[in-house]
Parts: sequence; C-alpha cells; structure tokens
Amino acid sequence: MCGIAGFVAASPIAGGGSESIAERMAASLSHRGPDDQGIWRDDEAGAVLVHRRLSIIDLSPAGHQPMISADGRFAISYNGEVYSYQPIAAELAASGYKFRGHSDTEVMLESFAVNGIEPTLKRMIGMFAIALWDRRERTLTLIRDRLGIKPLYWAKFGNLFLFGSELKALRAHPGWTPRIDRNAVAAFMRHNYIPAPHTIYEGVHKLEPGMILTLPWQGEPQIARFWDARAVARDGMLRPLECSDAELTGQLEALLQDAVGRRMIADVPLGAFLSGGIDSSTVVALMQAAGSSKVRTFSIGFDIPGYNEAPQAAAVARHLQTEHTELTVTSSQALDVIPRLAEWYDEPFADSSQIPTYLVSAMTRRHVTVALSGDGGDELFAGYNRYQLTQRFWRALSLLPRALRKGVATALTAVSPDRWTLLLGALPARVRPPQAGDKVHKAADVLRLDGPDAIYRRLVSHWEPAEIMPQAREPKSLLNDPTLAKEFPDLMARMQFLDLVTYLPDDILTKVDRASMAVALEARVPLLDHRVVEFCWRLPRHAKVRGNTSKWLLRQVLYRHVPPALVERPKMGFGIPLGEWLRGPLRDWAEALLDERRLSEAGLLDAAIVRCYWQEHIGGRRNWQYLIWDVLMLEAWRARWA
Repeated sequence: MCGIAGFVAASPIAGGGSESIAERMAASLSHRGPDDQGIWRDDEAGAVLVHRRLSIIDLSPAGHQPMISADGRFAISYNGEVYSYQPIAAELAASGYKFRGHSDTEVMLESFAVNGIEPTLKRMIGMFAIALWDRRERTLTLIRDRLGIKPLYWAKFGNLFLFGSELKALRAHPGWTPRIDRNAVAAFMRHNYIPAPHTIYEGVHKLEPGMILTLPWQGEPQIARFWDARAVARDGMLRPLECSDAELTGQLEALLQDAVGRRMIADVPLGAFLSGGIDSSTVVALMQAAGSSKVRTFSIGFDIPGYNEAPQAAAVARHLQTEHTELTVTSSQALDVIPRLAEWYDEPFADSSQIPTYLVSAMTRRHVTVALSGDGGDELFAGYNRYQLTQRFWRALSLLPRALRKGVATALTAVSPDRWTLLLGALPARVRPPQAGDKVHKAADVLRLDGPDAIYRRLVSHWEPAEIMPQAREPKSLLNDPTLAKEFPDLMARMQFLDLVTYLPDDILTKVDRASMAVALEARVPLLDHRVVEFCWRLPRHAKVRGNTSKWLLRQVLYRHVPPALVERPKMGFGIPLGEWLRGPLRDWAEALLDERRLSEAGLLDAAIVRCYWQEHIGGRRNWQYLIWDVLMLEAWRARWA
C-alpha cells in the first residue's frame, strides 16, 4: 500500500525543477508510505513518476518504486496489492525471466511488458491504482481497480497533466490552477460525498473504478472501461445459479475462503477489524480457519449507550479464540480527531463514521501493518435497511391517496425527533429502532414522495441542493438514469447496483482508505474480490433476503463457524452521538464555521437557511445532525484548503 503521483509536462521544466516539484508531491503523501520514497524522470518527454512506499510484500530494496521493466521500456508507480501474482510469476519464470525480488509489483510490471496491459489486468485479483509510463511510445496509462478500492485523481491544465493518490499531491505542483466547482458542491450537499468522476474542483477528476486512462504524449486523455459493473450485474441476473441452499452455501464459503486466504499474504504483521456484525465476523472466522496461529482482532467502543458494539465484538472474538484488542473511546478522544478531517480527506466529505474509522485504524496500526475488513457485505448481500424499507414503504404508500399521505407527514413532523425517541422508548428493545425519532421524520419525508425510486433517492439524500444552492446545477448521475428500471426491473437489485457503483466507492471505500492511510495502515477488503461480486449477482433473490432476514446466504456461511445468537442483533452502523455533540462540546466550533457573515461571503450556500436549520437543531426542535455536519465539513474544508 502506497501513495503515487506524477506529471507529464509537454514543455519539460528546465534547470532540474522537476526534481524539486516531485519531492514536494512525494512529501504530501508521506503518510501513505513512510518506509521509502522514489522519483523517476524521463526528461526528454517531461514525464515524472513519484512513489511513497508502505512495505508489505518484499521488504527489501528489490521492491523499490518507481520500478523499471527488465527491457527498459516501462516504468511503474503502483499503489495496492495484487493477490494473484504468484501463478503469473511462475509462468514468467518458466519462460526464462530472472526475478530481482519477490514483489507483486515486479510481476505485474513484467507481465505488462510481456503479455500486454489488458490481458494482465484480466488476471489481476486485488486492489490497485497504477501509473505506467511507456518510454518507447511516450504514453502514460492510469488504471484503477474494478471496485474503486484505491483512489486515483487526475487533471489537465493546458499542456500539464497531473495525477496522484490524493488531491494534495496535485496541489503540490506549481501548475495547479483550479477553481471550486459549485455544481460539485451541490452534489456533495445531497450525498455527503462528491460522486465520481467529479471532484470539488473544476477540471479535476476521479478516475472511475474499472477504468483505464491513456495519455499519448502531447495528446488528450482517452478513457476506456476494462471491467463493467453494470454489465456484470445485468449478465449475472440473466444467468442465475440454480442450486440448493446447501450447494450455494458451500460455493460461497469456498470462494470467500480463497478471497480471505489470498489477503492474508504479507511480510508484516496482519490482523482484522471486528465489529461483531455479520460481515467482519465472517471475515475473521475464515481467517481463523485458514491460519495456524491466532488472528489478531481489533474493535473500539464508546462509553455511550446505543453506540457501543464492543461487547458483541468481544463475544465473537472469545468464541473464535482470536487475540483481541479493544479500545473504549471517550468523547474527548473522538472530538480531537475532528480538526484533522479536512487535511485527510482533501475535499468535502461528511460521513461522520469517518471519526470511529480513523480511531480504530490508529489503534490497530499500533499492533499490525495490515488489517482485513468486512466492507462490501451490505451492497452484495442486500444488508442495508433501506432496501426493505423502500419496498415496504412503497407497498403501503401506493394504497393511500397522495393528499392523505401529505397530511400524515405533516402530523409526524410536528413532533420533534427527540420527543419521538422519548415516546417510542416505551416499546420493547427488540422492536424499537435505534435513533427512533430520526427514523420517524425520515418516514414522514418519504410519505410525500411518488414512486419507489424517489423513495430510495430520498433515503440516500441529505440536502435537496435546490433548497440550499438555488443557483447551482447538480450534475446528472445514475440516480436519475431512466434506463436502469429496464435493465434492473427488480427494485432491490436496482438499489444494490446503485449502491455498488456510487455509495460504496465514493463514500465507504473513500472513508476507509483515507482513515487507514492517515496512519499508514493497509486495509484489505476480501468481500470485494471481484469474483465474489460476480458470484453474488448470480444469486437468486431469496439467497440474499428471506422473509425479514437480510444477508441470508452470508449468514449461513458464518453460522458454520459462529453460533447465530452471537451475531443476531439489530443493525447499528458505525455511528457517533453527533447530534448531542453539536449541541454540547462541538457547539462553539460549529458556531464559528456557521457564522452567517462567513457563509454569505463564501457565496456557496444560502446562509439564512443554514442558520435556520442550525437554530432548530441546537434548540432541540429537530435533529438536523447529518445536514449540519455536511455544512460543517464543507466549511472546515474551505478553512483548510480554499
């Protein structure tokens, strides 16, 4: 795991200036790769590759990057891990290649040189962001892995082309001349992240998952897709697996065992995040089954009722006999993280679980260098509550006249979320949802909508941009693609697909990458092995959701290792008491960022509307915690970078 960057300047920089620029770009990514630094230049073409190394496989100098192919034609700067490199290495060795070391980097580089880029990509299982310079053709190729686990940004300013793992690497170049993209800000206000290919800046892009960008010297970038999630999903549903439950369970377990086993290869200490939920417990169970020694597991808990999953994680750890480490986080520890978020995330990002994700990463890094996580299970096995909520809501709403629905919504929102939480506190815990008041108000919002797709969009939206940014034009996205309903007639499959290609890479994987790499921890995600993804799209619906049980098939795999009673509980998420903190210890910090004059001078948001929401929140009349957090993360970003 590393950080990469570089540039191609059609007019080469004189006087050795490119070296000092490259040094600055490398320094900006030192947190991603504290073990080594490399810079390589093709001065005639004006191409520079930069690398910061976190040593995981082949810790020797033989794994140093940028690396040059044996024939001298290609140079590579690469971030990630390829878990299928060993059979490729064996084939290259059989053909006479003499390896200098045993890194996956060298294997991929030589396979690119011998077999070609796309044939090699088809055989690559893993996560990767790659910059490959062809010295003969003077062509730069950028590649991002199929699911978007590793980030890659690019921009072109006149004759200057920049790329890097994080935006701060591009900023380090003196040719960086961007402007804030107001339309991207509008998208951020809806989603709490900026969806790819957009960034906070005009003319600066995220390379989307499964894409190859080719830049001929003094030419324009061309982008093509080498793996298409939409085609995989569509084709998988057309060829459903016709097997018994026992056969499906066996096939999934075998596939996951292979995916997990491959991700346990490392020359450094390795462990796993464990929340005690279905996804992370399955990963840890398969790790423990595959290894000869105890797996090291890590979890955090909060000393606040309703936000502490640590006891459940500890129970699973005891059953699996892992070497478990647990950290109970105080409010002050969590609050200390907040001033650093804008530095780590480079552009506005407002998933508040970024805070506990960083804390568990920091604690884990004190013990190991690599950690496996359970991310991806909700998207692949239909685990999000919104999938069933959307379907239930629409079945009920379609029976009621629209006028009646709007009247009920008005009545529900007349009572504050906190009051609803208090009123519903009398219900038994097994039927009482966490943060019940928030859910009542979300249900009221849904009552005003027409159609299941509108309900889904509302459930995954924060602000309506037209309300807070009337002059901006939110970029079009898949959420408004009318052709999806024809390709994905099943509503649940449609929602799963949208989450797979939007929320997963742009929110979940971004959050995990930045939080883990801020402390130089490599996070691996075995459930997002592309073979697992392809298998899951061939599963019949009843293998994912059966009755009121989500992730049905994944649970069957887990139950072979862990008793159901240890993991069966309502879904909590990875949350923090954000609403309470904004009314309490964070109030002064928030007030400074939400100053009406400050907001007005920025000219991005409607300051009066923001202040109205803020006053309602601190007064306890409504719980606008997530909407306020969106604004705060935008303003914290402006304070740091704009």
